[in-house]
Amino acid sequence: MTKLLALALVLCASPAWAQGPIPSPQGSETRWNQLVDAAKAEGKVVILAPPDTQVRQALPAAFRARFGIAVDYLGGRSSESAGKLRAERQAGVYTVDVALAGIQTMATIFYREKMLLPLRPELIYPEVVDPSKWKNGKLWFMDPDDQYILRLFNTVGANFYIHTQFAKPADFHMARDLLDPKWKGRISIHDPTVPGNGSNEAARFYTQYGEDFVRRLFVDQQPGIARDRRQITDWLARGRYPISIGAERDEVERLKQEGLPVEAVYNLSDMPGTLSAGVGEVALMDHAPHPNAARLFANWIASKDGLGVYARARTESPTRNDIDESSFLPPEIIPRPGVNYFDTFGWDFTLSTKEEVRLRMKELMKR
Repeated sequence: MTKLLALALVLCASPAWAQGPIPSPQGSETRWNQLVDAAKAEGKVVILAPPDTQVRQALPAAFRARFGIAVDYLGGRSSESAGKLRAERQAGVYTVDVALAGIQTMATIFYREKMLLPLRPELIYPEVVDPSKWKNGKLWFMDPDDQYILRLFNTVGANFYIHTQFAKPADFHMARDLLDPKWKGRISIHDPTVPGNGSNEAARFYTQYGEDFVRRLFVDQQPGIARDRRQITDWLARGRYPISIGAERDEVERLKQEGLPVEAVYNLSDMPGTLSAGVGEVALMDHAPHPNAARLFANWIASKDGLGVYARARTESPTRNDIDESSFLPPEIIPRPGVNYFDTFGWDFTLSTKEEVRLRMKELMKR
């Protein structure tokens, strides 16, 4: 499904939930009403969010329709936006209320540099704090304190992509099939020596299959290496490198919809796929200029209605169990119970393994 179609579903769905009443919150209806009133008095909320046109259109419109509160949407790459926030804070300027970002930014910058407020105590919306509404049977906080960074998405990622004029799904049964000499010089990867998608992929392979496998894949197979994922996707589309580790999922899906013979390879016998939250993690910034609107937005984005809007706009699998994800997601990206996926957003994997492997890749690839 393309992002455009996903946006259409979001916008079509919005009026139904926007008109419904707010349920009484757990504990105190007065507390909830006071929060809504205080947020309306502040007039707006400022969110740090992905540079995604569909999300930029869908989230502010939906939140305003529900509460009459404007959303200032600061869209950009998480790492770049975090750098700007750091510079502002050093000057004593605080501009952001809520962050929607990936685990790397959340863990290594916002959490590590103590930019966040505890989120768990501020979640009071009844269907948010109800553990039965979540696939894990509880709110899924990523941080070791279990209260700062709430995971909203959990989506299955492809192992790699292929151009089917040059490679077939039947060519791949196990991860080691990527090491077949016939694929030498025909695989593209995102640069594993710099922080980002490439080093994440390398760390995943290193953790699962060891250094010898990684050396054979990333060095001996002589892959095409780029730091721009658009370049990798373009190589795949033209068949220059018919196997792509790290192409952009949304762009590959668009190319497929347009008739290009490209496919995602999800499930191998020893490689069932990865799990990712993408930019589907939410946190409250400290020193928020609109603290009540921030708390209200955080409750809403974790609710069935708010997360439904976000998941449709991003075409991601929500961590709630009461959203009809099969109506807008292909089945292969929805996690299946009992499958041992590799979670690329694990806390320890993010804070230690990725960086250790990245530094090791720099050594391996010099040889």
